[in-house]
Order: sequence, then structure tokens, then C-alpha cells
Amino acid sequence: MHYIEQYRSQFLAHMEQKVKIKEPVNLYGPISYILNLGGKRLRPVLTMMTTDILGGDHKKALDAALAVEVFHNFSLVHDDIMDEAPLRRGKQTLHKKWDLNTGILSGDAMLIYSYQLLESYPSMTFKKLLQVFSQTALEVCEGQQYDVDFESREDVTIPEYLIMIQNKTAVLVAAAMKMGAIIADKPEDVQDLIYDFGKNLGIAFQLQDDYLDAFGDPETFGKQVGGDIIENKKTYLYLKALEMGTPEQAQELEHLYSIKPKDAKDKITTVKELFEETGSVSRTIEEIKRYTDRAFTTLEMLDLEPGKKDILRQFGTALMNRDV
Repeated sequence: MHYIEQYRSQFLAHMEQKVKIKEPVNLYGPISYILNLGGKRLRPVLTMMTTDILGGDHKKALDAALAVEVFHNFSLVHDDIMDEAPLRRGKQTLHKKWDLNTGILSGDAMLIYSYQLLESYPSMTFKKLLQVFSQTALEVCEGQQYDVDFESREDVTIPEYLIMIQNKTAVLVAAAMKMGAIIADKPEDVQDLIYDFGKNLGIAFQLQDDYLDAFGDPETFGKQVGGDIIENKKTYLYLKALEMGTPEQAQELEHLYSIKPKDAKDKITTVKELFEETGSVSRTIEEIKRYTDRAFTTLEMLDLEPGKKDILRQFGTALMNRDV
């Protein structure tokens, strides 16, 4: 078995070979910029790792892994435009470094290129990959729309929020793993189990991301800490605080989420204190663990050698203990 760093280094070498700056430079330069900002490369690593663990050749998964990573970064480019975000992984967002039109057009080109990358596979494999990829792409758009809708709604429920993060984040993690199972030529029941493992891990990952957005270390997190609070995003932390807090705490929180002060420092501090005081922080941490445990329960249902299960379990555990 190959270690995670080996998958990552092979993936990065493949990306460097495939993603070139060419004419027109103002289209392909921004694409190269966003793809080389760094990041964990979680999704492509999972595609390669899954292919390998299930007995396939992980090198055959490189194009699918790149398709997943290009699509993921395309969605970030457009999300950053919609959120008017200044930073991505500690650097200027694409539309801030260039301009809005460049962000839209480069994002469009990335989406198209992600589909082109799947064309290298044999016809039957291509068809199966395309079905998963297209369905996932649509679900990611649905998740983003829910996210936008929630900004203007005052009646968002926790079940609705969990559906939103499942679509916006978790399904792409799940699809990355299922695509690995397809490349390894595994039957549908195995594909479905590995998909469910990835989906639950993806929900836990996003809940962890919500937590780190408020309580992460700005030196390691890479994004603006408190960004969700500034944008009045109704995260799990916020919704749980409303549910668990006193009427006075809920009223104060709702007021803070109705304003966007120029200097948000005091707002961020007060909201974080309310998250702590209401018990929302501890409940969010419990929920992260619950979805991680659910992923591991699904993992036990897979007919794999214990050592191969351990690799996926260790990966999931490390993911939930991250600080970035």
C-alpha cells in the first residue's frame, strides 16, 4: 500500500503535467493560480487511495482524481465570488487577484476541463464515472443554492442545514471514493458502501470546518477566521446555539446575525462567547464524532483485509483531528 504523502506527491506531479499556462494567459493563468494555492488534496487522494485499497492500479485513477480536484476548485472560485471572500488558503481569492469576469470565465473553463479529464477512460468506465460525476455536480449546485437561501431565511432547521452540507461538501468526498471503486472495477454494493463511508466522513469534515471557521488558528486555517460569522452564515454552531440558548441569548444572537459592521471584531468575539455559553460548541464536537463513527460503522461492512480498513480508519481519524 502507498502512503498518503506518496499519493499526494504523485497527484501533484500529474497535475503539474496536465495543467499548463497557455494562451490566452488571462484564462489559464488564474486556473493554474487557484490549483496551486495548496490545500489538503483530500478528494484526489481519496480517489487514488480507494482504487489502491480495492485492488486497482492507483495510477489509473490520476485523471479521475484530477477531475475531482479541478471541479472542487471551480466550485470554490464561484463560491468565493458569491461570498465576496477576500482570502482562500491564506492568499487572495482569484476574483480579487484578477477581477470578477476572470473569476467567472476561468471557473467555467475549469468545469469543462474536469469533464474532459474523464474522457481518457474506456467507454464503460467513462459512462459510470460520468453518471456519478454529473449527479454530484448537480447536487453541489443544489447545496450552494440552499446555502444562499439560508442567508435570507430566519427559519432554517438543523436537518435542513445537514442536507445543505451533505450536498455542498459531503457528496463530492463520497463521489471521489466511489469513482475510485469504479476504476478498481468493484461491484455496485461495494461502490455504494464506499460512497456512504465518504458521505458521512464528508459531513463530519464540513462540521469540523464550521467549527474551525470560528475557533481555528488563523495562522494555520488559511481562511479568514470568523468568516461565517461576518457573513451571517447559519452554521450548525449558530443553529444549535439558538436551540440550546435562553430566549435572551437567542435574541442577542439573532440581532448580531442581522448586522454587518465594518469592524466585525467585537461581533465575532461576542458570537463565539454565545456559542460557548449555550453549549453549542460541545454539541457540535459531539456531532462531528457521531458522523465520524457512522463512517467507521459503514467501513466495517466492507469486505476488506483488516490492514486496508485500518488505512481508511486512520485517514478518517487524522482528518477529524486536524487544525487546518
